[in-house]
Amino acid sequence: MVDTSDQIILLATLLARLLVPLLIPRYPLPGVVAACLLDMVDYTVIRDHTNYTMENYQGFDKALDIYYLVIAYLSTLRNWTNLFAYRLGRFLIYWRLVGVVLFELTQLRGLLFIFTNAFEYFFMFYEAVRLRWDPLRVANRVMVGAVAFIWIFIKLPQEYIIHIGQFDTTVWVDAFFNALRTYLWLWVVLALLVVFVIFAVRWIFRRLPPADWAPSLVVELEPAASAGGSKVSPATTQPARFVDSALWEKIALVGLVSIIYVQILPEMNATVVQVAIFVAIFIVLNTLVSHWLAGRGVGWASIVREFIVMAVINLGLVLGIAFLLPRMGGSIHLGNTLFMVLLITLIVTLYDRYRPVYEQRVAASGE
Repeated sequence: MVDTSDQIILLATLLARLLVPLLIPRYPLPGVVAACLLDMVDYTVIRDHTNYTMENYQGFDKALDIYYLVIAYLSTLRNWTNLFAYRLGRFLIYWRLVGVVLFELTQLRGLLFIFTNAFEYFFMFYEAVRLRWDPLRVANRVMVGAVAFIWIFIKLPQEYIIHIGQFDTTVWVDAFFNALRTYLWLWVVLALLVVFVIFAVRWIFRRLPPADWAPSLVVELEPAASAGGSKVSPATTQPARFVDSALWEKIALVGLVSIIYVQILPEMNATVVQVAIFVAIFIVLNTLVSHWLAGRGVGWASIVREFIVMAVINLGLVLGIAFLLPRMGGSIHLGNTLFMVLLITLIVTLYDRYRPVYEQRVAASGE
């Protein structure tokens, strides 16, 4: 039986999964590491410390995984000065999103092995470099080498274990801690491994080039400083054209995320074509509203205010979709749809604020 403490634990876990990724744009490395750790432990916390059945949580867990990965990608628009690395990251996130869509439509687990999630670790690699060094100094071949290493030696084995072999990592973790309690010599092995890692890291760092700046976990908004540009204010910058590459990317990004959400969230029933049509209408209407407001001198001094206003507008759009979809043979669960739309509204809001930063960086680079 579910009691108040169970509800508190579930709510705290979900809020942590929703709020911690919002740290990523300003605190990219600690933010994405914290989001990754939460993704690893939340299921176990709810399963072991509450009386909730976990049958429906799997869908929300997958949706929240996509949520924090997409926010990490959007933060690259804001933060990544190395445009080659940005394009690598963009390819990796879309590769994964397409793979998840295909998996949800076919349930072929091998697709997740092929469309591996190398973006997450590449993001960590880039941000770890940025702690001390200017990423513009990193050669393109090093970036490609990092992706290849992550893909072959980290993600392919991990994806095989999880999706092909379908090994229960919880069982492995429990067996590991039981072994630690049973065999004291394992502590000696772990201690030697830690010493080896410390010396290996020291050896690597002694051969790295001189640092460009003191380590900092915060990334300030300086989009084109390295290219001689000045800061841009995403609160007031709007694209000159209505139909441009940004509009198409928003439709593609939100479309892929929405198809995934519709497939994994319970009680959602809409075809891929229906989702694609409504997402296109959704994004076009959002963009029209943004252009209309910008044309009347309305700027967004606060990202929170922008999100709230757009969320209210999108609520009206959802109610319209809820009215029309049954007439096209589809249906939606209003609660799950509102959850999905709020996440999508956040994605669109962050994209609209950070895309101008990326565009100024591209213009400053002359590419």
